[in-house]
Amino acid sequence: MIQFLPTIIKAAILSGNAALEVYKQDFSVTEKPDQTPLTLADTRSHAIISKALQSTDIPVLSEEGAEVPFNERKHWRQLWIVDPLDGTKEFVKKNGEFTINIALVENHVPVMGVIYVPVFSRLYYGIYEKGAYRADIVNPENIENIDPERIIENAIPVSIKIKTSRTYTIVGSRSHLTPEVEAFVEEKKRDHGHVEFITAGSSLKFCQVAEGNADIYPRLGPTMEWDTAAGHVIAWAAGARVYRHDTGEELLYNKENLKNPWFVVTNGRDE
Repeated sequence: MIQFLPTIIKAAILSGNAALEVYKQDFSVTEKPDQTPLTLADTRSHAIISKALQSTDIPVLSEEGAEVPFNERKHWRQLWIVDPLDGTKEFVKKNGEFTINIALVENHVPVMGVIYVPVFSRLYYGIYEKGAYRADIVNPENIENIDPERIIENAIPVSIKIKTSRTYTIVGSRSHLTPEVEAFVEEKKRDHGHVEFITAGSSLKFCQVAEGNADIYPRLGPTMEWDTAAGHVIAWAAGARVYRHDTGEELLYNKENLKNPWFVVTNGRDE
């Protein structure tokens, strides 16, 4: 498993570079059948990552790839789950809060993942039972000449540190806030007296909990497996808990229906 980490780090940075080329220009936005936005950056990033992952001989499930029937997917013990551009709405708004997400899933559980934030040249990665890490990439446009192993060597460990000295902090979606999340915030206000509510786009909400900037991330609204797989393993590897809002059970992947149930990411401060 870990032998694939340099491959996915390089693929994420390369696709991030391609996305930035589009981001810095005027670009058109089309609409997919599910009424979500699509740009040239999405398709370019998908092509780069798909090519890079061919060397692993592990099948790929990507938001921008061809739909794979469950009768075929159900036999996959391992698969890559990829969101070539998570946060396309943030990309279109040009607020910088979009990411490249790549995760390895084994037996329905994410075991390794990377999140790359192109605008900030910041990389997060997590490996099950080996921890979560952050690296700021110097000269990412020169990634062809950068050894990913050096990035790994210089990465900074990320782990949950519950900060009871600061206000209880909830992170929520910048573009997908629901009435249910607003009700969740009000409930936490009753529990804690006062809470701070911050917003972030894309999978950065997982990273906010993993780095200790937020205590909890309630996602009480629709998401797909590619939206969460990489963030799930990074938060999990940092010491957070990711669970279904309705049952308290772990999120599972490569399901017949690729929609996620509502879920919560928490550092355990409430527990």
